[in-house]
Amino acid sequence: MQKSRRRERVRPCSCNRNSDREKPREIKPIKTIDIDKIYREYSPDRIPWNVEDPPEILVELVRSMKVKPCRSADMGCGIGNYAIYLAGRGFAVTGIDSSPTAIGLARENAVKKGVACDFVVADVLGDLSGFAGTFSFVYDWELLHHIFPEQRLSYVENVRRILKPGGKYLSVCFSENDTGFGGTGKYRETSLGTVLYFSSEKELESLFSRFFTILELKTAEIKGRFANHLAVCAFMESN
Repeated sequence: MQKSRRRERVRPCSCNRNSDREKPREIKPIKTIDIDKIYREYSPDRIPWNVEDPPEILVELVRSMKVKPCRSADMGCGIGNYAIYLAGRGFAVTGIDSSPTAIGLARENAVKKGVACDFVVADVLGDLSGFAGTFSFVYDWELLHHIFPEQRLSYVENVRRILKPGGKYLSVCFSENDTGFGGTGKYRETSLGTVLYFSSEKELESLFSRFFTILELKTAEIKGRFANHLAVCAFMESN
């Protein structure tokens, strides 16, 4: 029974299911959710998005040399697992997260693994002008579903702003076709009190194509901490 409960990490919001555009009441986007509280109150092994092993999609980009060692940014880096993976392969990585607790843990992890990373407390929706034109590779691994549609344009503009011309961008977020997170619907509430937005390939193509050349867009099965799930994966180049 315990395994069954742990697999259902997300439940549908109590909203009008006849309309994907209908928002649940009192939903809280990432900007207003106290993400730091989650890192303070939960051990890393209880946080659903904290998976230590690097995802195969990221590993394959490095292995295939589609992304070569360069200055890179991990948006919403958490405790730094994937930034540390890249740093160990010659990348100069800056991890960005709004949680001071997560950034503190990331710094500790980097020291334990013997790699050099730069971890910064900052809001990915806020002013990142200090990083303008800095990075040749930016990625957000399962961050975008924390950001609601009305905030996504500002976020993607931030990504474009910190990328160098011709820089690569990888974005991966939950797919609306996934039914393993407690049902269907665009907005779904988690057991941690966050609300996630589940996307389609079409809407992400519309979002990204105004700023990037989309090199690959697909829905893939992703290994998660408690269960596999479907995610929309976009690999792009800055215009």
